[in-house]
Amino acid sequence: MHRDRPVTQPSNYAAPGKMPGLRACLMLILGAGVLSATAWAAPAGAKPAGAQTRDAAPGDFVGEETCATCHEEVAKGFASNPHRKLAEAHGKTGVTCEGCHGAGRAHVEGGGDKSKIFNPAAATAEEVDKTCLGCHQGKHANFERSAHGEGNVSCIGCHSVHAGTDKEHLLKLAQPTLCFQCHTDVKPQFSMPFHHKVNEGLVQCTDCHDPHGTFEKKGLKAAAQQDMVCVKCHTETAGPFVYEHAVVRTEGCTACHFPHGGPNPRLLNRANVNTICLQCHTTSPNFTTFGAPTGPAHNQATQYQSCIICHADIHGSNVGQHFFNTNLQ
Repeated sequence: MHRDRPVTQPSNYAAPGKMPGLRACLMLILGAGVLSATAWAAPAGAKPAGAQTRDAAPGDFVGEETCATCHEEVAKGFASNPHRKLAEAHGKTGVTCEGCHGAGRAHVEGGGDKSKIFNPAAATAEEVDKTCLGCHQGKHANFERSAHGEGNVSCIGCHSVHAGTDKEHLLKLAQPTLCFQCHTDVKPQFSMPFHHKVNEGLVQCTDCHDPHGTFEKKGLKAAAQQDMVCVKCHTETAGPFVYEHAVVRTEGCTACHFPHGGPNPRLLNRANVNTICLQCHTTSPNFTTFGAPTGPAHNQATQYQSCIICHADIHGSNVGQHFFNTNLQ
């Protein structure tokens, strides 16, 4: 009996013909939101050179000759730059101005607009490091985890590609002056009465430390006990020994010696040798780990008595476990 009544749509469905318009409106709002979020997240300024080079087409590169028309002084200095060897390799397709600064066409067509080229001086440390490590990653793979990398000391904090004083490594200043600009706490140690000859130019900071990072603390070029750095020069202590002094193997040279400089001969960290020894070999009934020595030789009250008068081979011995002077074995 209801056949003549009009058929109605349930209230929770849109009327035919109106759904496309509503859907289009929703899609328009959603699209505008996505575009706004993208624009908000996009970083201001030019991309790092590596990103520019990857994204650039061959026609976006203008060549170093074009760069030299405005940057003549920089171009002249680049002739003696270590990067020049790479620039001349492979038919001049190696490192040129655009290898570091990115493709230059937009910069040139913009009348020298600085926002159209990558400028390391105005970039963040992360952007600079990414650009440099694009080529130097293999040699400096640990830089990002080094103290310099974690401290946002970028490559250009120490190096100057165009005006480096040190032509081999393009350092802004020669060692140790460059290092002392930040490491002011270390500088006075090399003025102590006994010190490694860093100020005299016989030893450099990078002989012991790798500023680009290692797996050791303080960027040491060494094993955990630090002996590998020291025995490069102090070969007589290297061993291997039949009888090793445990402290040398477990704690390293700095258990007894200052690494940079100090007031005592042989850079000892105590004025009295016995004081160093007694840090481990305490004056107990079992004076040493090798029994209970007796007699006046171990009387610490004896003036000027030194442990190393008898135990001369203190870094290790091939003769006896007590490290006696070889002539006394």
